[in-house]
Formats: sequence, C-alpha cells, structure tokens
Amino acid sequence: MAGCSAYRRDSRWLILFVVAVAMVMDYILFTIVAPIAPALLYDTEYGNRNTTVLLNNSSGSSLYRDSIINNTESAGNQTQCYEEKDYLNEENVLVGLLLAIKALLQLLTNPIVGKIINRTGYDAPLFCGTIIMFLSTLMFAFADSYAFLCVARGLQGIGSSFTAVPALGMLAHVFPDDAERGKAMGIALSGVAIGVLAGPPFGSAMYEFVGKSAPFLAIAALALLDGVLQLCILRPTRFSTVDVPATPYKNLLMDPYILVAAVGLCICNLTFGMLETTLPIRMMETMCAPRYQLGLCFLPCIVAYFICLNVFAELAQKIGSAALGIGFGMMETSVMPLMAHLVDLRHTSNYGGIYAISDIALCIGYALGPSCGGAIAKAVGFKWLMIILGIINLVFAPLFILLRNPPGKEETKPLLSLKEKPDSC
Repeated sequence: MAGCSAYRRDSRWLILFVVAVAMVMDYILFTIVAPIAPALLYDTEYGNRNTTVLLNNSSGSSLYRDSIINNTESAGNQTQCYEEKDYLNEENVLVGLLLAIKALLQLLTNPIVGKIINRTGYDAPLFCGTIIMFLSTLMFAFADSYAFLCVARGLQGIGSSFTAVPALGMLAHVFPDDAERGKAMGIALSGVAIGVLAGPPFGSAMYEFVGKSAPFLAIAALALLDGVLQLCILRPTRFSTVDVPATPYKNLLMDPYILVAAVGLCICNLTFGMLETTLPIRMMETMCAPRYQLGLCFLPCIVAYFICLNVFAELAQKIGSAALGIGFGMMETSVMPLMAHLVDLRHTSNYGGIYAISDIALCIGYALGPSCGGAIAKAVGFKWLMIILGIINLVFAPLFILLRNPPGKEETKPLLSLKEKPDSC
C-alpha cells in the first residue's frame, strides 16, 4: 500500500491531472459569474423598483424567476425584453467593479504566494487555494446582496492566486524538458478551456432553470473532489523548500523578454475582460436576450481557444513561440511554457516568481478590463470600445518577434535535473 502511494505521488502525469482539475474548478467559477451578473443585478436592484418588463417567449404563462412582471406585448410576437435601458447602461459600471474585484485581490496576493512557494514548495499552497475556492463558492451560493457578492468575488481572487501560481510552477518543475513542458502546459490549460467553455452556459442555464445557488454548489463539490485528489497524490501537509534559489522579482521584471511576454498576457486578458463585461449587457440592450443566451455568446470563442491549446502546444516547439504569440488566440499555450524557458535560460530554474509575475499580468489585464470596459462602453459606446481593443492588439503583436531567439546567460543555464549539483551558482 505504501509503495502504491509512493508511485502515485511520483507520477508526473497524475500530478498533471490534479493540476488540470484545479484549473477547471478555478476557471469554471471565474466564468460563471460574468454572464449572470447583469441579470442578477437587474433582478435584485431594478426589479425591486417594480418596473421590470419581461415577457415569456412562448405561452406567456411562465415568468422569469424573482422578477416583477408587467405584461406587455409587442406587435405580432411576445418577446423577452428589458425595458429600462438606462439602468442597463448604468449597470455596466457595477458589473465591471464586481468582476474586477477578483483580479485586484489576486494581483495583491500573487507576490505573497510566490514567496510562500519558495519556503514551502508547491503542494501546500495549491491545497490552500482549493480550500479557499471551496469557501468562496459557498459564499456565492448563499449571497443575497451586491456587497456579499463582492466579498465572495474577492475571496475567489485570493483562492485563484493560491491555485494558478503553484499549479503552473509545479508543472514547470516536474517537466524540465521544453517539449514535454509545452505539452503538459497545453493539457493543463485545456482545463482552463474546459472551465471557460462550461462556465458561461452552465451558469446561465442553471441560474434560469434551477436557481442561482445550484451551479455554485456543484463547483463546491468539485473543489472537495480536487482536495481529496491532492491529499492522495501530492504532499500538501509536508513543507519542502525549493532547491534552486529564487531570482528576485526586480531582476525578473527588468528582463525585457519577460516584460514583453507579460505585457502580452496583460493585453490578452484586458481584451477578454472588457468583452466579457460589456457583451452580455449589449445583448440585453439590443437583442432582448434571455439569460441562458448571455453565456452561450462566448461559446464560439472558447471552442476556438480549446482547439488552439491542443493543436498548437506541440506546434509551438517546431515553429517558435514568437510566431504563435502574434496570434492572441494561441497566447497562453505559447507564452506560459515560454515564461519557464526564459527563466531557465536567463535566470535560475525557480518558477514561483515567474508564474506569480505571469498571473499578475493576467490580473492587471482583467482588473482594468471589466472596471474600465464598462465605463468606456458607457462613454463612447460598445462599437468604439471594440475598435480601440483591436488597435491595441494589432500595435503590440509584432513585439513578440523579439522572443524568437532570446539570448541566454552562461551563469544561468537551466538545471536539467535537480539531482545534479551545479558547478557554480
């Protein structure tokens, strides 16, 4: 029995499975909130004023849950429509702030998590992240006010930091070969794609047909399952410092190649964050879209993202991460392994700091995206917001050519095996 347990703990592919499940849990919770937040706030805030107008598509006999209905018919057909467009426009800011709180808390927590990893290893922080995410999902399930939702969202940000940074660092640690690392990162980020793919339609459908607590309780069950898997496969109760000395954050941030990759991740998430905040409200304003369609609108984007992660993970090793980085749909599958490669090549093979920086870049993008996107959409309109985002992406993309063949430093060549002692430090 002890031998079997040791085998499970030493298997890199079982570790990869645990990490992938953790990423699914993190990102399905991340994406569930966004599409239902506009409808939730509309029902709880504007609905309480007794002025909501919502009509059923078919018979008119069933009404939306928790809505106050004034029956009105349009010519010829009955439609579902949100009458108070001015409130929806104001709601852009509220929804943006709710979504941005997670990124802000995650941004503040990431440097701390990187330091903790250097002292305890990767296992314990990942397990703590799972526990925090479990508590956050329960708070979401029973939240009954905007303030309580904000607290739950902030706790989710802390849990995400304790999940993403050690998870990616652990993969870079146990897969030292660049080709294997790229494949492993692609599989783990497929967990992200699954979470992002399932989150919006799952959350929207469950909110409309079952109730808002149901999807969060399901995620809480997934968090419990992942916690059990971590106890069986990892060593969350044993602390072990990372053998390789960490590179100071200042040195990493002053590396121009790491900076280009990090800013690229930031712009990628900025684009998605602005779109995720404003598109559901745009659909409510112009299309009278029912709640379940607010999540389905992201389905084509996420399917393409999932395909890119699996198809281009190996291709990135053949044609270079720079060429793939120009296409932002392939960003994470190329840039995440590239971050570890840059640290191996130019610094020391300690991955807590570099993935803390990577996650900080993503958080800055997602903090600015929802918070600024809603305000910009309110000021200049959805169309001009999309034009601005397109220009930003096109202007920055050519900088990834700099990552085609980054120079290394002789004194910081990668350690291919932790069992081998370096000749010099």
